[in-house]
Amino acid sequence: MSEPSKVTASHRSRQAVVYVRQSTLTQLERNAESTARQYDLRQRAIALGWSREQVRVIDVDLGISGSVLGQRNGFETLVADVAMGQIGIILALEVSRLARDNAAWYRLLDLAGACDTLVADGDGVYHPGLFNDRLLLGMKGMLSECELHVLRARLTGGIRNKAARGELRTGLPVGLVWGEADGQILLHPDEAVTGVIAAVFDQFAVSGSVRATWLWLRDNQLRWPLQRDGYRRDRLPEITWVEPTYHAVHTTLTHPAYAGAYVFGRTRRQRYVADDGHLRAREHRLPQDEWEVLITDHHRGFIDWDTYQANQDRIGANIRPQQHQPGTGAVREGLATCGTCGRKLAVFYRGPAKSTPGYYCNGTGELVDGKGVRHLNVGGQAIDAAVAEAFLVALSPAAVQACLTAAEQLEAGHDAALDQHRRQVEQARYAAMKAERRYRAVDADNRLVARGLETEWNTALQHVANAEAELGRREQRRPVPLTDAQRATILTLGDDLDQVWTAPTTTDKDRKQLLRSLLEEVHITVHRDHPDPHAELLLRWKGGVISELSVPLRRPQPTIRTDEDTIALLRRLAAHYPDAQIAGILNRQGRRTARGLSYTASRVQSLRYHWNIPCHQPANQPQEGELLNVTAAANQLGIAPSTLLRWLNDGFVAGEQITPGAPWRIRLTHDLRGMVVDDAPEGWLALHHASRALGVSRQTVLQKVKRGELEAVLTRTGRRKGLRINVSSTTGTLF
Repeated sequence: MSEPSKVTASHRSRQAVVYVRQSTLTQLERNAESTARQYDLRQRAIALGWSREQVRVIDVDLGISGSVLGQRNGFETLVADVAMGQIGIILALEVSRLARDNAAWYRLLDLAGACDTLVADGDGVYHPGLFNDRLLLGMKGMLSECELHVLRARLTGGIRNKAARGELRTGLPVGLVWGEADGQILLHPDEAVTGVIAAVFDQFAVSGSVRATWLWLRDNQLRWPLQRDGYRRDRLPEITWVEPTYHAVHTTLTHPAYAGAYVFGRTRRQRYVADDGHLRAREHRLPQDEWEVLITDHHRGFIDWDTYQANQDRIGANIRPQQHQPGTGAVREGLATCGTCGRKLAVFYRGPAKSTPGYYCNGTGELVDGKGVRHLNVGGQAIDAAVAEAFLVALSPAAVQACLTAAEQLEAGHDAALDQHRRQVEQARYAAMKAERRYRAVDADNRLVARGLETEWNTALQHVANAEAELGRREQRRPVPLTDAQRATILTLGDDLDQVWTAPTTTDKDRKQLLRSLLEEVHITVHRDHPDPHAELLLRWKGGVISELSVPLRRPQPTIRTDEDTIALLRRLAAHYPDAQIAGILNRQGRRTARGLSYTASRVQSLRYHWNIPCHQPANQPQEGELLNVTAAANQLGIAPSTLLRWLNDGFVAGEQITPGAPWRIRLTHDLRGMVVDDAPEGWLALHHASRALGVSRQTVLQKVKRGELEAVLTRTGRRKGLRINVSSTTGTLF
């Protein structure tokens, strides 16, 4: 069947859609001829019989691959319009423009065949409803998907083969650059860049924490290099100096390229269904044993591979351990573990200034009254003192060397920061010289340009002055190298470490770091049921040595405390009753004070004062709807309190009682006042007469009145006071 015979008047009565797509933005920029050919398909639609107004171009998918599912809005719009029967023909340069995935391609063909929509490419016009055309279109879609697979396989194979030799040029972290030879990686020629990175690795070796290293950079006001553009063979990447961030320091300490290793395939792309129902992809970081390429000693690094592995173990240990796994943790985490379940012990502080430490285990020991009770909760003062004493005894032989090493590390840290500040001064001076040359090279009469360059020169000179001033301040604060007399003083302090340990300048963080230098763990087991309560400490030292300590504990003192239920009840009662009445209510309920005494007004007052409970404030004038006791409510209604109590017990009047034993309180609403009358209306009967008239029992009549199915009032005068019921609107029985 020829092309003109396939196009009918029904097709021409609907729209002709030209679908335009390029896979990437690079193709859109460089393959301009292919894009122009796709737009020229509008002329082909006009030649097939469609008017210019009927031709619509869908080009919102430019720069999106045809193999991506659920992210091509233009293609999804096209499919929806086909399903609505609004499109007569779809024109594309080739099948691959419409879809590279058979799932999307066959979905379009099924809808086009069912809705009588034609498909046209560079080879002809096809009707998906015809067997031969559908067969040909299916083969074209299959070949398009196979073509994409072959292209990907070739490209991926070449990339992986080159990466296996360590020659694939991928993005390098800041501080490393590609050389001229294949696979050659060099250190950045800028000493300021390599100097700050080397200082980061040196400081991490001292502190052992990524966060501590980052804070060291900030405290010393060191700038961080940021490499903004990618690899260029003709020039080095441009460096921008910014404030250091934790993420940048963490990436530097964990990137294997800084250890001289070439890596490829550290991540894997995974597909998932997003919340909006679209298919997305994300990068998943793989463990080291699953990296596709790992070539150690590939180039010169800032550290060796063994140091890198040790750093990763150290960083990985600076996290909270999982349950039942003691772990080691960072210096900020405690060394104590539970001797019962092995969990890390949490720390709490108590006392007026929250300065007295204690330890507790998050594991639940047993259930008491439906609540979990911790199997370890102990004060920490005696335990900390015992561990510190054992540590100082073990440290005494190595105390002198430890003090001297600490002083050397302090000097080295200041020297590294000073070197970096000197480099920053050189950078600022170079930038000022460069700005000066640019200013002097411009024509002085061209003031529009000269003014801008002059401002830039002045700004650069100000940066030089600031950098030199900061360098001067740093040099003045630099620690002076130790003299022979100072070393002798350190030797004296080493003989008596107690003074150093208890000195006000020694912080808790310093003490924890010193403890971790020798101790691995401290297992704590508490024995409170023993005649002599004590805590057994199992100290595990680095190297495998284990020592045991026994720390006596204070005997638990009995707690004298009013129960929470009574306190909660007191809060409710105090809003309505004075102290004397509250005491009577508490005594009627059989409640006693914490010492087993009965309640009096003064004891209730003392209890309120201790718990900051305000006293009762009676209202001056009772208002409509206010809660009143039975006596006050009866006076307001003009009846006897006994009558009101009887009506309350019978359920005709609603009452409130805060707690068993508390007085009843009645809310005088408008409806309640209307129920109490002097004379009943004509024809309203007493309870026993209403029972006979309705042919039901008195109890049934009472229940109907309570539910509001019968009208009733309460008379307060006359010889026969009480309930009067309206039965005039009811004939026969109620059933």
